[in-house]
Amino acid sequence: MTSPDPDNIGPASGNQKRKMRSAARLYAVQALFQMEHSNQTVDAVIEEFLEHRFGAEVDDGVDMAEGDVDLFRKLLGDSVNWQASIDQMTDRALVAKWPIARIDPTLRALFRAAGAEMTQSDTPPRVVIMEYVDVAKAFFPEGKEPKFVNAVLDFMAREAKPQGF
Repeated sequence: MTSPDPDNIGPASGNQKRKMRSAARLYAVQALFQMEHSNQTVDAVIEEFLEHRFGAEVDDGVDMAEGDVDLFRKLLGDSVNWQASIDQMTDRALVAKWPIARIDPTLRALFRAAGAEMTQSDTPPRVVIMEYVDVAKAFFPEGKEPKFVNAVLDFMAREAKPQGF
């Protein structure tokens, strides 16, 4: 049985669930970025995001998207627990002179979240790539980064889940 949505207008639709999962991925990238720059623990960042971001209203009256809390927690936990192997896989996808430590910190957080989902879940690799390219577009709407993200994640997916292609 599906649980009713917050407005009591029936069960959550498939489209609403997809939006919540997409929001969780975006929040996971933001949280990983924040953890790297603030040296906060994963538990502290999760608590902060749940309190201030998931479905909250920000100061200017704009509502934040409701996110899938379970996916958010899993992405952060897996990103932290599997960071070394995810970073090694990302390094193999990058040009030798540009290891993960030298790339933009937002992209680093994105590759860690995507790598965690790619290796620690049943989400099809093509879905992971599409979702995180969309996250890259949100952070870099005018740049070349989304194409870069697509290429790196494609390489990572073919290594992690070759059966998905």
